[in-house]
Amino acid sequence: MQQQWIDRLEGEYEQIVQWRRHMHANPELSFVETNTARFIADTLKSFGYDVRTGVGGNGILADLTGALPGPTIAFRADFDALPIDEENDVPYKSQTPGVMHACGHDGHTSTLLGVAKVLADRQGELRGSLRFIFQHAEEKLPGGAISMIEAGALDGVDEVYGAHLASYMPLGKLSVSSGPSMAAVDSFVITVQGKGGHGAKPHQTVDAIVVGSQLVTSLQHIVARHINPLHPAVVTVGVFQAGSAFNVIADKAKIEGTVRSFDPDVRKQLERDIRDMVHGITLAEHATYTLDYVNGYPALVNPPEQAKQVRDLFVRRFGEQSLFGLDASMGAEDFAYYLQHRPGHFFNVGSQNDSEDTAFPHHHPRFDIDERALLIAAQAFLAIAADKLLGES
Repeated sequence: MQQQWIDRLEGEYEQIVQWRRHMHANPELSFVETNTARFIADTLKSFGYDVRTGVGGNGILADLTGALPGPTIAFRADFDALPIDEENDVPYKSQTPGVMHACGHDGHTSTLLGVAKVLADRQGELRGSLRFIFQHAEEKLPGGAISMIEAGALDGVDEVYGAHLASYMPLGKLSVSSGPSMAAVDSFVITVQGKGGHGAKPHQTVDAIVVGSQLVTSLQHIVARHINPLHPAVVTVGVFQAGSAFNVIADKAKIEGTVRSFDPDVRKQLERDIRDMVHGITLAEHATYTLDYVNGYPALVNPPEQAKQVRDLFVRRFGEQSLFGLDASMGAEDFAYYLQHRPGHFFNVGSQNDSEDTAFPHHHPRFDIDERALLIAAQAFLAIAADKLLGES
């Protein structure tokens, strides 16, 4: 039966590409994806689905209920874009200045629409049910996953699966990982308040640049000297803003950064040490401060049982050579919230061909994919559906 699904999917390939290009040309930022959500909902309705919209924001749910009893499996795709000016010269280039699908979410959504269309009239074959989760706002905290879960996206669901296109993996490759696979992500904004003055009279001032510089340097000591080296962690300062003239001592400095980790205890220690360090250094230098520390997405942990199942399934369906070894990433993904509530798996699908046009990293203004990866991703989802709801692989 699965082969019939694959044959139908291949017949929908051009349509899947058209959906992807439509969304790529009309991107919308996180939490304001109203037109994209309407497009997805209307497309699902055209397949005959009853569609629930406005789930936790702009999220969308559609259920396919099988004729026979069995588990309920959920597939998730995201559909928000990024605040980036696209530099690709392609017919489907973004028509919205300053906004671009630079992470492949247009591909994730078009893939899942293809799966939904192939299975729309196959209820009689299914032992169980399938829920399609189309999620808004993956790119911006607090993310769309948590609000969709709170709105019932996982109610009645037994397992949940998601995929991410990967420009760092060759076309035709699939990556399956077990355990901690993507990092927890936190952020901080430190504002140092000193006392400005003339550059020739530093003794009458509290130099916010000097205090801020000490903070930037000392923050690097946390990972180097406070964290067990067997536990991955990152503290990165990405913004340091201060000063207005060469002969003026700045009274204020702004520092922004990101904190990444896998272990929950390490995550707590990083926050505690950052807070202590900011307090101690500013106190010693007679400055004051504000610290806005935000706990973002948790670490994405793929359960070993489902990881093994998906790996074995992909080997049977695509061959051993299709698997791509991929180290855990310090990047973050709010699919982690789904896996905190239900078992499942988040896998990667290679989208890079021999052209440099498909080799640019995610979040780059030249990011693009080999669209044949959409077909491979959809085949992977169909293989999971067949394994879970037909008992074949």
